[in-house]
Amino acid sequence: MTNSTAESLDKATLSYVNVFAQDIVALSQFYIDVFGFTEIEKIRSPIFRGLDTGRSSLGFNAQDAYGLLELSAFSEVSGIKFLLNIDVTSMAEVDRLTPKAVSLGAQLVKPPYKTYYNWYQAVLLDPEQNVFRINHMLE
Repeated sequence: MTNSTAESLDKATLSYVNVFAQDIVALSQFYIDVFGFTEIEKIRSPIFRGLDTGRSSLGFNAQDAYGLLELSAFSEVSGIKFLLNIDVTSMAEVDRLTPKAVSLGAQLVKPPYKTYYNWYQAVLLDPEQNVFRINHMLE
């Protein structure tokens, strides 16, 4: 590949992370209530809700989307398959948002702690048992 060819290639970006949910309205509202994300109403449908997270978007698909995407054969796959990481501006925000998430239906898996890679984070399960972390990268 020549240098000019490499320069002409577009850089890929992550636009959405979509979560299959039993209740797209309740689960999207949980993330709105905890983190202050806003719904992207122009893309709302009976089987989808999208949230603007600031850098990318977080989508919630109803179970009907399995068929739409021809994924029905995989709809019963169990176990944790992804981890949502939500970055906040300070350790104090991790400490503030962790009990807020729990009060809104999250389950605390690991309370806020400093990691070996110098992040401060808490590990939780949302109301539908999807794992997420509230993170702050330390200096």
